[in-house]
Amino acid sequence: SNTYIAEYRLTDLMNKGMIDKRDGAKFLADSGLTDFYWEITWPEDFDTPDDYLVDRIADVQGYAIFIHGWTGNHLIWEELPGMVVTSNRQLVAISVDHNGFGLSLFENQSPSQDSSNPPAAMKTIQRWMDLIKIRRQPGGNKQKVMNLIGHSMGGAMLYYLNPILWSYGEVTRYTLSPALLLEDEMHKAFYTTLGLGIGILQRIPVLEVVERFIKPAMVRTLASGASDEVKKIHSQQYEDTPRGITGATFMAMGRLKNYEIARDWDLFRVMLGHRDPLVGLLDMMDLLCDMEFPAGHIRVVPGTHCMFSIGNESPVNAYQHAQNRELVVQDILTLHDSAIKRQKDGHWVG
Repeated sequence: SNTYIAEYRLTDLMNKGMIDKRDGAKFLADSGLTDFYWEITWPEDFDTPDDYLVDRIADVQGYAIFIHGWTGNHLIWEELPGMVVTSNRQLVAISVDHNGFGLSLFENQSPSQDSSNPPAAMKTIQRWMDLIKIRRQPGGNKQKVMNLIGHSMGGAMLYYLNPILWSYGEVTRYTLSPALLLEDEMHKAFYTTLGLGIGILQRIPVLEVVERFIKPAMVRTLASGASDEVKKIHSQQYEDTPRGITGATFMAMGRLKNYEIARDWDLFRVMLGHRDPLVGLLDMMDLLCDMEFPAGHIRVVPGTHCMFSIGNESPVNAYQHAQNRELVVQDILTLHDSAIKRQKDGHWVG
């Protein structure tokens, strides 16, 4: 099957009258962003005329929304969105830039931690979904599921979804290497210290010589085991993003102390890599145990922080990560099917 891709910027849709300008401006102001960018991937055997594209993308069972991590953007997912939508042609994939990266930059180049931490990022994604009206609208008679897939920083934010804002079976969550460090003191100190150091680079240019050592080391750590393309994406994104944003978002993960996490684990899955240098496996497992996260909802796989990207560092690594990517697709589809079934069957009590 063929897949097609369309790119969207919120400001473009506002200027064309497709999004109400006041609603769009309020979203950007509340989120502290200059713009919001996303890319849509859908399966098609023929080219859909632009006049019919909105209906084609709307007439589906749901969306797989891919949310990248620190110094990433919508491109880090490589073939995954296409693999998901060709496996279930009733799904459309949406890959976003968010939280100050890619083409969704913060207005303030030194954002506060409260505006750039995982809970704030979750609120922004929630508002964006409501703004573009991809959720099932009042009066709609077709089941629709929002399948949220987050990596690293994007995975940590999914724990802060407010289930009160969602109908039964309307949303699923899948976190890959979630950088939720509430009980991981060693990694918290690392994120906080390095984030502070990167932020200082913006204010003291003479320290740029230090960055020559920080950047290669960070990319090697962050994208170890990933494809060469993903490594280039992270390296270029680090280069393109104002240091104040890069430092603030990294430090916000290290200093996060928000334990207001609803223990709604029904349609929630986690994948962890056994040799992830940025998310400690034992500390993360301890945190999940403390939160009474079901053991059957956790996958620990052979792999690194980017366990779904197939690198060429060794044949064993490539073999492991290739299997992981297939598991990710399988898990997304299973979660989606489970959510659709819950919507159709309803919520039984007693």
